[in-house]
Amino acid sequence: MSTLILVAEDDENQAELVRRYLEQDHHRVVVAHDGRQALDVARARQPALVVLDLMLPGINGLDVCRTLRAESDVLVLMLTARSTEDDLLLGLGLGADDYMTKPFSPRELVARVRTLLRRTRIEPPRASLRAGPIVVDPIRHEVTMRGEPVDCTPGEFRLLAILASEVDRVFTREQLLERLHGFDRYITDRTIDTHVKNLRRKIERDTRRPAHLVTVYGIGYKLTAGNSDAP
Repeated sequence: MSTLILVAEDDENQAELVRRYLEQDHHRVVVAHDGRQALDVARARQPALVVLDLMLPGINGLDVCRTLRAESDVLVLMLTARSTEDDLLLGLGLGADDYMTKPFSPRELVARVRTLLRRTRIEPPRASLRAGPIVVDPIRHEVTMRGEPVDCTPGEFRLLAILASEVDRVFTREQLLERLHGFDRYITDRTIDTHVKNLRRKIERDTRRPAHLVTVYGIGYKLTAGNSDAP
């Protein structure tokens, strides 16, 4: 069965080029040329993935991404002409699953789409995972901390689920990237660091002295039960 993909791109020539390449890869494609239309189409058609330009008119791509992430778990591949690290990390922090900077190869974009869709399809449901007061439920796609819900982006959720699957195991950034994104050579370890920073704001009482999401210097990260009796 073909997958429905929304291409949100205000440049009509660019949107048509992306549409053609995706359709040649046997996907169904719907196109939106501004942010409001992108949100309307996403809500009405429920695509599996959104190729989202950052510089959309009306509602910009960052706000579209923020809204989509609040409403669904749709995959988001962000396109940006901006190449500064802050812009790219902001997009990931809002919940984008991947990004590409313009100009880009349409063939590379198709490969990125395949990687994102394949990763989602092969992730099997698992029983709830626990690290002290932190509970990760892969079936319901929920995280709780001491019984209170924690709002996570899809990337943050997947990272936390990987760490919670083997509590106290130290994962290198390379191991985490491989599990998060397969063997996609375009994703950097800064993605991992950004997710960790955002997660600590959500699950740690003191982000300067994390009790659960711990850095093992020179190696990577681990998730620990911590002291669940701490106030």
